[in-house]
Amino acid sequence: MTLPILYSYRRCPYAMRARMALKLANIDVEIREIALRNKPAHMLQASPKATVPVLLLPDGKVIDESLEVIYWALKEHPLIEGIDTNFEALVLENDQVFKRALDAYKYPERQPHLTQLEHRAQGEIFLQKLENLLQKNQYIHSTTLTLADIAIFPFVRQFAAVDKAWFAAAPYPKLQAWLQMLVESTLFVSVMEKQPTYIE
Repeated sequence: MTLPILYSYRRCPYAMRARMALKLANIDVEIREIALRNKPAHMLQASPKATVPVLLLPDGKVIDESLEVIYWALKEHPLIEGIDTNFEALVLENDQVFKRALDAYKYPERQPHLTQLEHRAQGEIFLQKLENLLQKNQYIHSTTLTLADIAIFPFVRQFAAVDKAWFAAAPYPKLQAWLQMLVESTLFVSVMEKQPTYIE
């Protein structure tokens, strides 16, 4: 049987959440770990935008947006039933507003109109929103894992890693516990196993 092909980059948060959804759905794929400076021609031909993840299905269909990969993978999963406008708005804020703050916080030299701490403060607006949500439940929208957790977690993980000492001391105890729980989860550990770099 021909497996779907997933072009991925282990540390990319978009690819992480796609891999998590595929694993959660028990969908076997051939993972092709790319080198960012030498992207495979086959991937670029399938998806000229040249970013991961790119999922190539055996029927020739190409899915090259991480959220679309999640929806495709989990279309038969009970998690899909929990999607509502609150989920969609939160993930949109993560992907657009928080991601910009994250990038500026990681690479402040690219956005010198603000200091790194000012960029961090912009990202903290979203962190506080998550902290407030997690006051109610162990996960963002529920007592169990939801699509919101899968979609947002890799970006919070990246934000926390910029200054681990600061994040550990920051006033977000529920968020810190949530992040630690997901980092140590069997699901995440399994999708972070190192893969050899794919060579065409």
